[in-house]
Amino acid sequence: MPIPPHKTTSDGNSARIAVRLAPRASRDAIGTVIAGELVVRVTAPPVDGRANEALTRMLAKRLHVGRRSIKIVSGQHSRRKVVEIDGMTEEEVRRRL
Repeated sequence: MPIPPHKTTSDGNSARIAVRLAPRASRDAIGTVIAGELVVRVTAPPVDGRANEALTRMLAKRLHVGRRSIKIVSGQHSRRKVVEIDGMTEEEVRRRL
């Protein structure tokens, strides 16, 4: 299911997507899009930034970019986040997810 256009942005050098993180899941998985947010499930607990690390690691692997290319720009301590991917356009992110 594609991410709706109003939940992604791109400036040509980077893309941003809205993510809904579900920590302490039974397995790591990138799920569907609900209310315009990409649902990502991670087994890591939301303690000491471990769930955020698991999120960036999973997205980097799925998008075939380095972990340093992925940055959480909003929602560090929330389940709802905005993630920025450097070096990719919005279209590339949609295609790879």
